[in-house]
Amino acid sequence: MVTAPAATLPVDVAGRSIDLAAARADLDPLKAQERLQWAFDRFQDGFALTTSFGIQSAVLLHMVSRLEGDASIPVIWVDTGYLPPETYRYADQLTARLGLNLHVAQSGLSPARMEALHGQLWDTGRVEDLELYHRIRKVEPLDRAFADLQVRCWASGVRGGQTDHRRSMEVLDPIRQRWSLRPLLVWSNRDVYYYMEEHGLPQHPLFEQGYTTVGDWHSSAPDDGSTIGRATRFGGLKQECGIHLPGLMGEGI
Repeated sequence: MVTAPAATLPVDVAGRSIDLAAARADLDPLKAQERLQWAFDRFQDGFALTTSFGIQSAVLLHMVSRLEGDASIPVIWVDTGYLPPETYRYADQLTARLGLNLHVAQSGLSPARMEALHGQLWDTGRVEDLELYHRIRKVEPLDRAFADLQVRCWASGVRGGQTDHRRSMEVLDPIRQRWSLRPLLVWSNRDVYYYMEEHGLPQHPLFEQGYTTVGDWHSSAPDDGSTIGRATRFGGLKQECGIHLPGLMGEGI
């Protein structure tokens, strides 16, 4: 279990420290929508949501759009500059439909400049190059957005069945000096499907082409029967990009 010194972790909107064990006990029996409300009530404008506008992103985006109170929650989207055209169009569709308060996080290093200096880091077959790519294009932009928006707690749509690392996650964990909430941690693909059907949410366009997860165009692939889910990502070298991994602020992956 990853922990961090209590003194480094954010307090709630009233200035009170978060007791991790007590918070998990409160959150465990709650439904996903109620978990989001719990976090918003405690952190108010220090609460944010992250999204990839991927295959199953519509569920949590829809939930956050229905929070009670003056809840114009910042939705942070890390745009690597290498997303499929379908993802950019899907992002526009969901943002307009759900009235999202969207904040786009991007690297200060353009894709062209990065490739000129470092080459196509995703295509070398070296894990260390892929980790550098993720640090430049994903982790550092997200951490800067967190700092700019003064985020204390952030929710994401990760689910326990997606990767080996995610199976060890709790509903609430300290990650890089912030609280990380996982409202959908125990949800299955079936849960996601039925929620989207019930609320008439549009599917990502690549879903019909066999994708069950999608990130950058160069590191995503449809399921082929033998390789499925997150195993289709990053050429099979990694399952995580680093956003959901612990580390010190600014260290990236």
